[in-house]
Order: sequence, then structure tokens, then C-alpha cells
Amino acid sequence: MSHVPFRGAIPDGLLYDVEHDMWVRREGDEALIGATAYGIFRAGEIIGFTAKPRGAEVERGRGLGTVECAKTVLAVRGPISFVLVAANEDAEEHPAVLNRDPYQAGWMVRARPTHWEAECGRLVDAERYRAHVLRAEPGAEFL
Repeated sequence: MSHVPFRGAIPDGLLYDVEHDMWVRREGDEALIGATAYGIFRAGEIIGFTAKPRGAEVERGRGLGTVECAKTVLAVRGPISFVLVAANEDAEEHPAVLNRDPYQAGWMVRARPTHWEAECGRLVDAERYRAHVLRAEPGAEFL
């Protein structure tokens, strides 16, 4: 079976973690965090999502929850360190939203960053994240 390259969105206005294929959108003192469409493409269709409980402290690179795909269960790694304010209960109950709309309705957690100033420099803008995807997937197309 031949490889089908990534075809999906990587919207402007978000910050991206190239190591874990996650996105961050600052909203005042909080941040929304989710998986990128490219990260979901690499993992395969998500059929289950469970976040850590409210109040959990997550260090950058550590698990904020898990996703279940057709053949495996994967840890979802935090792109920044944070205290979990809320999980997206709709995404936990209806995980298909993560596949359909990863940047809006499919956010995973609302968080209060704990080391933003020290860690935000590790995140990249959409243009640099697209370049990262193109290095891994030369035939990628962005919608």
C-alpha cells in the first residue's frame, strides 16, 4: 500500500510544538491545548480521549491524557507546563470531534501555564510548523 501524504490545516494564530505535534492558543492567563491535524494524521483516527483530572500539574513533555487509536493507546504530551483547568468533556464523550475539528471544537484541555516565559520560546508559529511538516512529509498539502 502506498503512503498517502498529509493533507490538512495548520492555521495561523496558534503556537506549535514540533516535538509533540501539539498546538497552544493563549487566552489571557489560560491556554487552550490540542493535537495538530498532522499529529492526528500520524497517530491515526482517534476513537477515544481521556484527559488527566482537573487540577493535575503537567510538566512540559509529560502526559496530559491519552488518545486511543485503532491499533494503540498513546500518551498525549504537554507542549508546555501547566495546571489543568478543564478537560474538553465533549471531546472525551465524542472523540470524533478531535479528528474533524482539532483546532476549534476539538481542543483537549484548558490550562493555566506555570512556566510560560521559560517555555514559550520552544513553540513555533504556523509557518515554521508547516516547514517542519514538509521536511517529514515532502508531499504534504495545507488547506
